[in-house]
Amino acid sequence: MKKATAIICVFNEEETVKNVILSTSKEQSIDEIVIINDGSTDKTDEIIDELQLQLDIKVIHFKKNKGKGYAMAIGVENATNDMVVFIDADQTSITPDYTKQLVDSLLNNECDMVLGYSTVNILSKDVNPLKILTGERALFKKDIIPILDKIKESRFGVETLLYFYYISLGKSIKFLMIEGLKHRDKYKKTAFTQATTNYISEGWEIVNTALKHYDLVIKSIQKSIIS
Repeated sequence: MKKATAIICVFNEEETVKNVILSTSKEQSIDEIVIINDGSTDKTDEIIDELQLQLDIKVIHFKKNKGKGYAMAIGVENATNDMVVFIDADQTSITPDYTKQLVDSLLNNECDMVLGYSTVNILSKDVNPLKILTGERALFKKDIIPILDKIKESRFGVETLLYFYYISLGKSIKFLMIEGLKHRDKYKKTAFTQATTNYISEGWEIVNTALKHYDLVIKSIQKSIIS
């Protein structure tokens, strides 16, 4: 079976990054792991360096934070496989072999990009109104090579950019719910004020990305109307 490169972009995730990397190293669908440390200021870099002594992983440390989009693009440039799987470094509960579900969706020609999302239970229903922003996704490297420069500039708006880019080209996207997958929210990572500020900043980056690439948004709407 063809396997994929896992790209894990990390910024101040000392509580979870070790378990995420170790779990990823056991995934059947992954045979290469690229870690991008996006200027972490906690003990993330020490943890990654220690793991590099035990595991066959490719590690790139940034001295300063460059944003999620830039980190993801550098990960793609350093991946040697045709398929890449992006994995969030803040997972607190990981479903074994969930990346195989993502990769299989591509290998079986079910879609051009698959987004693996988790849910929250509201009124006895599992929902996720923001699933297009999920960090767990698999795609073919060749499909995003043309927009790597745009990805580098997108910061936290990278998922929004990818969504509208794929839709604008008429490419198919599959949403796959991964049961048991959980993430550590910002209010558990840092002080309330800082966490709120981070959420607001990331929200603005998402909006700014959509505004900056309004041509893709318009094309996406046109494609949706036609289909």
